[in-house]
Amino acid sequence: MGVRVHVVLYAPDTATARAAARAAYTRIVSLEDVMSDYRPSSELRRLSLQSEEWVAVGPDLFAVLERALFIARATDGAYDPTLGPLTALWRDARSTGVVPPRTAIDAARARTGPDKIRLDRARRSVRLGQGVVLDLGGIAKGFILQQAMAVLQSHGIASALLEAGGDVVVGAAPPGRDGWRIEAPTASPEVAARAASLAHSAIATSGPSEQFLLSEGVRYSHVVDPRTGLGVTGSSHATVIAADAATADALATALTVLSPARAAIVLASYPDVLASVDSTTIRQPARTDRR
Repeated sequence: MGVRVHVVLYAPDTATARAAARAAYTRIVSLEDVMSDYRPSSELRRLSLQSEEWVAVGPDLFAVLERALFIARATDGAYDPTLGPLTALWRDARSTGVVPPRTAIDAARARTGPDKIRLDRARRSVRLGQGVVLDLGGIAKGFILQQAMAVLQSHGIASALLEAGGDVVVGAAPPGRDGWRIEAPTASPEVAARAASLAHSAIATSGPSEQFLLSEGVRYSHVVDPRTGLGVTGSSHATVIAADAATADALATALTVLSPARAAIVLASYPDVLASVDSTTIRQPARTDRR
């Protein structure tokens, strides 16, 4: 995942702790081999080379693609797992310090869109449109951490925390406490208060603080707006607390490109999610009683 992964856990003895942590890290490594867009041999990269044909994939890749496509549709494409051509373009731009030409952005953007992925659950197969390159950077990290938490729990570890690149997933509260204390400095007071006592949940933050391109006074984030093909130029940070880390990860990415009004409409489909953009909690629209 290109980041350090931290594990904190409570176990009855050192041997149990080490065995559980080792198993969790082993699961993380195996999932990186499936979902990394940096590794040429990953299952994700191999799938992206087989466009316009049905390809049988492993259960982990299918599960994360199914979740990614669901969230892409729920957010009207504000989160999009097909942004590979654009993220590669902007990754190069951050290396060179030069904004990609509009023609290159438009050509890359033409190869993106959730409608260019088809899934067949019965055959556990995927069909990509011509030129589609998948990038699961906005969801894979959360998915992997959630899977690692499941491994810890299978080893009898109830109280644990995993963190990677700002994404955090926690199990039961530490002994003698109401929850894990997670700092969320860019969140609203309401979201920060929930993060300060968190259990059986995940929290993710997305924003331009670490990876960006500064060109002619404009700061382009590593988060790409699927609607324009440009790196997001705002300075907003989205923080999302959800029951699972994959959902928190993807929604945090989406909220950095959505307007507050549109974000509120999207979150209406996620009544158990608490989210903010900068210091403002995103309020879900009130439901109308149609009886």
